[in-house]
Amino acid sequence: MRWTSALAIYVLFWSFSVFLVLPFGVRTTHEAGGEHVPGQAESAPHEFDIWKLVWRVTIVATILFVLFQLNYRYGWITARDVDLFHRMDMEMR
Repeated sequence: MRWTSALAIYVLFWSFSVFLVLPFGVRTTHEAGGEHVPGQAESAPHEFDIWKLVWRVTIVATILFVLFQLNYRYGWITARDVDLFHRMDMEMR
């Protein structure tokens, strides 16, 4: 695999991981015991630390990317393994 392809796949893993990581570790103002600001949504985070989010997302994306690369190299799970309706077998006939 070319390094540009690997970089593009890593960026996809990173952007997907944002949505995986974003809901975890969020505390609302009510949960944090802070003062509610009029007009603020009750579900809004009390404090939003972008660098903590970036760090967590990078860790998750890197783990997923390494697993992807290992699977790409060693072929643990192939397209035939996830073919639930046996369409690949029908194409071979």
